[in-house]
Order: sequence, then C-alpha cells, then structure tokens
Amino acid sequence: MSQQARTLSDDRFGDASGTPQTVELTILMPCLNEAETLGVCVDKAMAYLARSGISGEVLIADNGSTDGSQAIATAGGARVVPVPERGYGAALKGGIAAARGRYIIMGDADDSYDSSQLDAFVERLRAGSDVVMGNRFQGGIGPGAMPFLHRYLGNPVLSFLGRLFFRINVGDFHCGLRGFNTQAIRALRLETSGMEFASEMVVRASIAGLSIAEVPTTLKKDGRSRPPHLKTWRDGWRHLRFLLVYSPRWLFFYPGVVLVLLGALGLIALYPGPLTVTPRLRLDIHTFLVAAMTVLVGVQAMSFGLVARRYGALLGFLPASEDLERVLHAFSLERVLRAALVLAVLGIGFQAWAFFDWAATGFGDLTFGYTMRILILGLTALVAAIQLAFTAFLASVVEMPLRR
Repeated sequence: MSQQARTLSDDRFGDASGTPQTVELTILMPCLNEAETLGVCVDKAMAYLARSGISGEVLIADNGSTDGSQAIATAGGARVVPVPERGYGAALKGGIAAARGRYIIMGDADDSYDSSQLDAFVERLRAGSDVVMGNRFQGGIGPGAMPFLHRYLGNPVLSFLGRLFFRINVGDFHCGLRGFNTQAIRALRLETSGMEFASEMVVRASIAGLSIAEVPTTLKKDGRSRPPHLKTWRDGWRHLRFLLVYSPRWLFFYPGVVLVLLGALGLIALYPGPLTVTPRLRLDIHTFLVAAMTVLVGVQAMSFGLVARRYGALLGFLPASEDLERVLHAFSLERVLRAALVLAVLGIGFQAWAFFDWAATGFGDLTFGYTMRILILGLTALVAAIQLAFTAFLASVVEMPLRR
C-alpha cells in the first residue's frame, strides 16, 4: 500500500485526540486464521478506497486468530477489532458495532470476492438502498469456487424458500459480499451468531421494510489451502431453521390447513364404508382412523401458527398483520371457548350414539366398522375441542405480559 493511502486512512480514522471520526464507507471482513489471503484482501480494499476517493476504513473483525492475521491486517493499514464470541455472525455483529462508516460493505477474507470492485454497491447505497446484495449466479461463479451441492441444491433451494416465505426479490440469499446502511442494520439488532446470519440480515431487513437491491458479483475459488469454515449440512440446516422459525405461516399454518383438508377428505370418503381403490388396495377403518389423526394434527398446527404469529408481532420481530388482527378480534377467548363447547357436545353426542348402538345389541357383538366410525368421529371432535380451548387460553397467556 502506498504511503499516501496510509496517510489518508490514518486521517480518516481519528483526530489528534483519538476521537473516532465518521467516514462514508467501512469495508468489513470477518477473520479467523486467514493469514494466507488476508493481506491480499486488505490491499485490494485499501486500493479501492484510494482509487475511488471515498473516505473510508478497512475493518477486520478478528474471531480469535492464532496465525498472525491481526499483524498482517494492521501492517496493511486496516483496523482490527477483536470479537471473542465465535461464529461468522458473531464476528460480523462485532464488526458492525465497531464500524465508523455510514455504509458498510462486508466480504470474506479468503480472496473469493474482489474487494477492489465495489462501485456498484456504493452507487446503490448512495442512491438510497438500505441493503445491496451481491448475486453470484448473475455475476459468474468461477471453476471450483462453489461446491456442487451448494451451487445446485443448497443455495437455490434456500434462496427459493426465502423468496417464497418472505416475498423478497433476491436471487442469492447467501452471497457473502453485500453492502448496507450502517444505522439501518444496527437498528435491526441482529441476533444469530453462525452462518445463518446471512439469512437473518435479509429477512429482518425485509420485515422492517428496508429497501433491498441486488447487483451482479463474481465469485472465484478462494486462496486458502485449508477447508472452509462453512459446513454444508450443519450450516444449511441452520439457514433452513431460521427461515422456518421466522415464518409461522409456512412452518405451522399452511401445513396445518393441508393436513385438515386431507384428513377431512379421508373421513368423508370412508364414512359410508370401505373404499376399494384397486383390486389389491382396499381402505377401511384403519385408514379412517389415520384420517382422524391427520385432522387433529392439522388443527394443532394451525393453532400453533396463529399463536406464534401473534407472539412474533407483539414482540416486534414479525410485522403486524391486519388480516391476523381481524381474525383474532373475531375469535376472542370467549368465542373460541363457545365454539369448542359446541364441538365437544357434538363429540360426546357421537360417542353416546356409539354407546347406545352397542347397548341395542345387549352389549354383545358390534357391527365393528359402523360403530367404530361413529366412535372415532366423536373422539376426534372432542379432542379437537380440547385443543382449541387450550390454544385460546395459551394465546391469552402470551398476550398478558406483552400488553402490560
């Protein structure tokens, strides 16, 4: 790095009293034992700041390196902030908290992204975008840069689910090169400490109504001789888990609706008697019982979805929903309890019907299929009534301290 660039960086980072000065751009890199490639990344980032004339800093969020990465970063003109908590997300959170720039562009320290080519990110940020995502599938992925499973399964599937669950028009949810408005992202109070941090930033930004843009970026094979920190199945699961937890509709409610409809269809089709599908496939009372259990699981899943969605909205980590508010207002505790009571009476009535049908035989042999169908319907209605009643009380318990 030139002496002029070093002087510029020193002047931008503080005055004579040592008070940090705000700059326009922080180029942030999380680091854990990246001695092989960190120097190149820092040099490219410093060169970009010098070439573009942007007032900025290069910040290394060190996650406990033991290979001398800190000294390499400092020698290149970067500022190093230690982050004791381990994890990709933890390092980035520490770096975001310590950044002095109005904007931050984050990228990996393994030389897989070109930190000397950041103009598109800066342009979008200056134009008012809160988050600017890189898209590797648009910009190009070099040979050996992304494992086969990541390129054709993990990233496409998880990105598709992110778009489906949250209606975010982003093609590459997990690109490690992205820029954002520092204050806007700090206000989100991001929480995850692992690789799922990449998903959390996009999802939470969308939920908060931040503007998200996307620019093509290239990915090349990293310059490290050791394996990457990313673990395919473990970190893939952590991303999927995050997406599901932040979308109660897709985790609970929609699957519950499907289960209730499928179960109800089975009950209707099999109530009159056995159903012959093929000469070798005959559905009878056992399938009828499975259909009843399917309805119960679906009712419980839908209940979980409503409570979880309401809880998330009251806490503020999910957006308020006018549709949900109307539904919950219509189905107050008392109204749900009355509906559960009606359902319970219906269930008890079916069971009484089965009992008297048995009594009519002198408590002897039953018309097994007929009587069992009535009994199963009665038990299903009674259990569903109990589920609804408990769910209504649970929703009220959840809201009490939050409303207070």
